[in-house]
Amino acid sequence: MKILVTGAAGFIGGYLVEELLSAGHDVVGLDNFSKYGERSQGSQLQPRYRLVVGDAKDTLLLKDLLRDCEGFVAGAAMIGGISYFHEFAYDLLAENERITAAAFDAAIWAQREAKLQKLTALSSSMVFESALEFPSREGQQRACPPPASTYGFQKLAVEYFCQGAHEQYRLPYTIVRPFNCVGIGERRAQGEHAVMSGNIKLALSHVLPDIVQKVLRDQDPLHILGDGGQVRHYTYGGDLARGVRLCIEHPAATNEDFNLSTAVSTSVVELAELVWNKVHGPRKPFRYVCDPPFPYDVRNRVPDVSKARRLLGFEATTSLTDVLDEVVPWIAKQIDLGTI
Repeated sequence: MKILVTGAAGFIGGYLVEELLSAGHDVVGLDNFSKYGERSQGSQLQPRYRLVVGDAKDTLLLKDLLRDCEGFVAGAAMIGGISYFHEFAYDLLAENERITAAAFDAAIWAQREAKLQKLTALSSSMVFESALEFPSREGQQRACPPPASTYGFQKLAVEYFCQGAHEQYRLPYTIVRPFNCVGIGERRAQGEHAVMSGNIKLALSHVLPDIVQKVLRDQDPLHILGDGGQVRHYTYGGDLARGVRLCIEHPAATNEDFNLSTAVSTSVVELAELVWNKVHGPRKPFRYVCDPPFPYDVRNRVPDVSKARRLLGFEATTSLTDVLDEVVPWIAKQIDLGTI
């Protein structure tokens, strides 16, 4: 297929473009570099990839790019770490709503007037921000209280856009919910508010890269936000990209929603100890102290992953140990380059 990916230069988008190209698809990427600034991707050297610099709110541009595409991954969004949820609470709602509406307007047109077969919408695990049952299965986002953060609420709205476009215009869709993407490629976001964590200034506010850079900078004891008992499912970006590709390709994914995640639960303190031992080895005992957490720092985000396994044959198989083998040297290099 030929597939349009918006947010193609983002963290997940970068992994997804590589995955789609490796699977033989032609890809058109759209990004305005608003998060990280202008950057080059290795995929730009591939003849089946075209990167367009433009605004994902530009419906006319989206229609033009979709004119000869069979697939559309609506991945563009204003997104950052947890500090974004407070710094840009209104913008996360308003800007992302405009991006979403433009994507669906263009997709409805392209399915009716051109070749588009389906829209694949990137939602978020944050739709389960207020979940009360764990593991949280698909459908529980409609039964639990709505997300408390504006970001989580707008991602839930994305899923209702899918419902509305299908009910009124018969637009086929698949909803994908990535859980806690980890990997390489994440840099300091433009405009992200730096915060102090002990003696280290952080600008990412994502738990893995923040812990890695504090350990690499020899913070001792290590400062973690909250009591360390927060549970997440840290899922490798390459695994998530494979899951999104299966959602695009597989007939069983049509008009369905999927949690895409590792099945392994890891607490923040367990993650911190893994990183500590990876960097310091046995020579230095693990020590940590707890700082007050951010609001919206959800206690448990634990997905049920059985639906993706059953319908798509998808499992996220990359272990955290293997992820750290890749991430720790990459972040060390970024510290030296001053990009993180």
